[in-house]
Amino acid sequence: MIKNYIRTAWRNLVKSKVFAVTNIMGLSIGMAVSMLIAVWIWNELSYNKQINNYQRIARVMQHKTNKGVIQTGIQTPYPLGDALRQEYGDLFQQVVVGTGIYGHPVKAGEKQLDLSGGFFEPGAGALLGLKMIDGVQNGLEDVNSIMLSASSARSVFGTTAAVGKAITLDKDLVVKVTGVYEDLSKNSDFGALLFIAPWQLFLRHTDWIRTAEDPWRPNAFVTYVLLNKGQDIQKVSRQIKDVRLKHVNARLAIQKPELFLHPMERWYLYDSFKNGVNTGGRIQYVWMFGIIGVFVLLLACINFMNLSTARSIKRAREVGIRKTIGSFRKQLIVQFFCESLLYAVLAFGISLVLVALAMPLFNAIAGKQLPPVWKEPLFWAGGVFFCLLTGMLAGIYPAFYLSSFRPVKVLKGTFKAGRSSAMQRQVLVVVQFTISIMLIIGTIVVFNQIRYTKDRPIGYDRNGLVIIDVNTSGIHDHLDVIKRQLQQQGNIVSVAETNGSVSGDFSTTTGIDWPGKEDGTSAEFPFLGVGYDFGKTINWQVVAGRDFSRDFPSDSAGVILNEAAVKYMGLKQPIGTVIYADKAPITIIGVVKNMIMESPFASERPALFYFDKNAGGYLMARINPAASASAAIAQLQSVFKTYVPDQPFHYQFVDDAFNQKFGDEERLGTLGGGFALLAIFISCLGLFGMASFMAEQRVKEIGVRKVLGASVPGLWRLLSQDFIRLVFLALVIAIPAGWYCMHNWLQHYSYRVSISWEVFVIAASGAVLIALITVSFQAIKAAVANPVRALRSE
Repeated sequence: MIKNYIRTAWRNLVKSKVFAVTNIMGLSIGMAVSMLIAVWIWNELSYNKQINNYQRIARVMQHKTNKGVIQTGIQTPYPLGDALRQEYGDLFQQVVVGTGIYGHPVKAGEKQLDLSGGFFEPGAGALLGLKMIDGVQNGLEDVNSIMLSASSARSVFGTTAAVGKAITLDKDLVVKVTGVYEDLSKNSDFGALLFIAPWQLFLRHTDWIRTAEDPWRPNAFVTYVLLNKGQDIQKVSRQIKDVRLKHVNARLAIQKPELFLHPMERWYLYDSFKNGVNTGGRIQYVWMFGIIGVFVLLLACINFMNLSTARSIKRAREVGIRKTIGSFRKQLIVQFFCESLLYAVLAFGISLVLVALAMPLFNAIAGKQLPPVWKEPLFWAGGVFFCLLTGMLAGIYPAFYLSSFRPVKVLKGTFKAGRSSAMQRQVLVVVQFTISIMLIIGTIVVFNQIRYTKDRPIGYDRNGLVIIDVNTSGIHDHLDVIKRQLQQQGNIVSVAETNGSVSGDFSTTTGIDWPGKEDGTSAEFPFLGVGYDFGKTINWQVVAGRDFSRDFPSDSAGVILNEAAVKYMGLKQPIGTVIYADKAPITIIGVVKNMIMESPFASERPALFYFDKNAGGYLMARINPAASASAAIAQLQSVFKTYVPDQPFHYQFVDDAFNQKFGDEERLGTLGGGFALLAIFISCLGLFGMASFMAEQRVKEIGVRKVLGASVPGLWRLLSQDFIRLVFLALVIAIPAGWYCMHNWLQHYSYRVSISWEVFVIAASGAVLIALITVSFQAIKAAVANPVRALRSE
């Protein structure tokens, strides 16, 4: 019986080639888009899950309150680890304090590399469940040790048998390899952890930590915990919340620091906090693309439903005869489901080819390296389910509708599809175009938001500005000579040092007091140390006072504020005002325009810039606009290698660093735009099929009208107007719905564009124009046809 159903379905498919091609093309594109999105979502949801015990790993975070506003951060003071072990050791299997994961210069013999890694307490291996290839998991017990990933061991030594070999880290730290571990998944927060060095080694060689008067004050490190089995993470969070509050001084206690545990399974997708409440994060993209995937597949299924019901008159006689010779309705339902499943199977096969072809481009746009899924049994199991679901979804309405025809009316020739059938098809067309138009509106708003933020004044000139990581004093010790050498050739016009990056890597301080400061206020300011010519190099905009100058020795006790800091402090005449940094008096000598150094979508933060004669974490250089950028970089590298030959040369153009901040939004816009175009294409396929079918149904009417003198434009208008009305109805629904959705999406940004009326005009014009072109092809084709051919059978 099933074999007969399939044979009949195949015959109907071959017989109706236009119908079949239209449906299979729409279904295959819809399925391909949905599969790409499904693989991407699976990759997002599986982030960090390859780490052993990830469900019991958490990061200690803290809330701090300032003027009633709660700020949340992941950085904590380094004594926190010991305090948790001493006071709550029974709750945790491991407590590990560590630095961030950054690039560090590594040298072994003549080989020099830059490896990303960090300094962690000895329990890091057990916390992450490292799988050892050589050596031991607790290889950080020795202060002069280091553990390497398999890939980094091969890069440095050419083999993973590296235990016992010596390397030099950060120019002057000679350490011995005590373990080689399997690379951690790239799809995790520790994917770039190519080496792990001992925390005690970091403490021993970091002056500012050893000399800190109050080690509980600086929030500069990350604290990880591995809970004991059976512990409830929320309950433990409540138990440890006041640990830091009990150890900080009175000034910091004003901020009411409250600790909590953020589980690893939520780090990636739920990393956004607003006023102390977790407001989501990348999970919004998962939901958004998931909804888009469902919508695109739904559009393809709607095409199938629409075209199947539109062909109801042609299938009515078949249904009538089958019922007359004894077919039951359930048998007809199975027959029509078999047809839709056959289409789904063929579309699924084509969609696999489309996915394989599109995957490299999709990876490039999404910024991913999605693994091939063809060898995964789970993929094929999901594919079968996906295929069945699509077939059932596409065929459910046609199956029940077509099987409901009464054979007496059909065989008498009195059967008509009726208004309800036409109404249902019209509703489906409206749904299709409503979804497509909403996707267009969303894409336009996303790109408008990106363009609006990119055009935002950033307070300095990032064009031609280069920033170089400096992990040694070699550059600082010879800075004056280096400046002269760089500027002599004319490629570089200005050079300066800073201990933080204008792209966001800087320290903060809470130790600022000023005249009129309200009691109970403890603000946290970005506090950036800069050398001479910093302002000249970045071209910041001084609005009051002056820049740091060699002509004023007193500038060593001077400070420059941005406009946001002046406003926050409520200073009416800031120039000359004495404020205090950790009770040391410093004088405001200048005010500069706000500079965007963190998220370009966020409000400007109050910031202070002080003169630091030892600033040397970064070297900033401005390239002469008339010079070749490649020649300038080559010159920078040559000078760099002269004074720090043991350190790899790493630079970045500041405008590139700035543009990287738009990565998620640009990927969202590009992918959303691509999916919107595909959605429109699928909708137009359905519209094309419907227009083709309607023209075929009205061929005799068109012939009569032409014989009676109807013009081609008149016939075109007659055949097109019904479809265009449906598109206009879709616009009436899509415009307010699109505005509502995108208005809510924009609330995630402090600095955001307003949704202008032009967005809706562009979306409406595009939708109407595309629909008109699609329908017009068939309408004009029918209108110019010879009426004799249509009427000769009469």
